[in-house]
Amino acid sequence: MMRESGTFGWSNPIVRRSVVGLVLLALGSALVGFIWLPSAQADFSAQGLWASICRAAGVPTNWNNDSAAKARPTATNVVLDRSMTREGSNDAVGRGATLALNCTMCHGAQGASKSDAPNLAGQYPEVVIKQLKDYQSGKRGSPIMEALAKRLSEKDINDLAAYYAYLPKARTAPTTYDESLPALVRVGAPLRNIAPCVSCHGGIDQKLGAPWIEGMPKEYLVQQLKAFRSGERRNDSQAQMRSIAIPMTDAEIEEVAVFYARKSSTGGEN
Repeated sequence: MMRESGTFGWSNPIVRRSVVGLVLLALGSALVGFIWLPSAQADFSAQGLWASICRAAGVPTNWNNDSAAKARPTATNVVLDRSMTREGSNDAVGRGATLALNCTMCHGAQGASKSDAPNLAGQYPEVVIKQLKDYQSGKRGSPIMEALAKRLSEKDINDLAAYYAYLPKARTAPTTYDESLPALVRVGAPLRNIAPCVSCHGGIDQKLGAPWIEGMPKEYLVQQLKAFRSGERRNDSQAQMRSIAIPMTDAEIEEVAVFYARKSSTGGEN
């Protein structure tokens, strides 16, 4: 049988309601996806329809945005090299010891701090070199350290690093791997992209440029982890420490700091 003309045409009220409903649904979805959801994000800024569409789709607005890349500040200007790890000569160590007299008020006469400043005795030389150069360039902030570092020459920095590396490591013996270590120290938290502390920070393994933190003052460790977490400190290449610290809770930061600061200068437990 032939269907009656108009049964499925625009004159049919069911068809009209269906089309109108689909149009309204599409408009509503567009408003939610391109305006409401993006505006609910903390870093939202209105940059036009194309930017909103790209943001909703999860793709960049410009696939070759060189200007945006250049605008992002670099974390550090220091390129780590294995040559920085070489043992300093006797002359370098002696000259570094003289320069270090300016550092004793905060870092201790033998590189072991009693004022919540970092211990420098036995610190890897490339760590001292990198941090002093970051202070020089302003990549790591501290009014006192920036002022002191800006007066240092390249040779001064290398000699200071040689001297502190020459001193015996402060306060505590290296960590050994066993089940008693806190979970974040021993295995990290893979589901939150937190690497185990022992994989970089000495004792079991050491990554080039990662500081020795055994026996560091607890408050210093807490302060630095929270500074990485908040973004206040940003001189970690490729945001390595920021990526680890951001998911950490206050309790986890406290636990890690207590563990690494667990021994006093006399070798007893805190």
